[in-house]
Amino acid sequence: MRQGAVAFLAGLLFAVGLGVSGMTQPSRVIGFLDVAGGWDPSLAFVMAAAVSVHFLAYRALRWRRRAGGVDAAGSARAPRFPLLADRADVPTRTDIDARLVAGAALFGVGWGLAGYCPGPALVSLATGSSAVLAFVAAMAAGMAIERFASARARAEMSEQTTE
Repeated sequence: MRQGAVAFLAGLLFAVGLGVSGMTQPSRVIGFLDVAGGWDPSLAFVMAAAVSVHFLAYRALRWRRRAGGVDAAGSARAPRFPLLADRADVPTRTDIDARLVAGAALFGVGWGLAGYCPGPALVSLATGSSAVLAFVAAMAAGMAIERFASARARAEMSEQTTE
């Protein structure tokens, strides 16, 4: 219950932050991305703030692990970190592959064309705009197609290794 309440409050804070910062306004986002035209640099401050928060949280997580706050098995020796989960899932891959580049390119093109990325689009659903509904539907369809294609590729690879 407590974890759900904190997740809800974090999501609410995130939604309010997106609205206050203007990230839910496609014209503002496209203005930010239009560096060759009438560039609007205001969203750079939003991004800088988001990156700073993530940077500090990630550094704190790494510091806690090195300082002995969590042992290799994830058992707490000091106050637990993270507070509301059994463990912190930290990405371990550092390679850049074709799938990552293609996904980033697709995300960037979609963001540039529509002026929405997933978070602001979900927040903007509250407006009931048909453009937002179409974007979220297309986004959900793309996610479903990717999930299906990935599962199929994994199944084919599994079949090849068992032969």
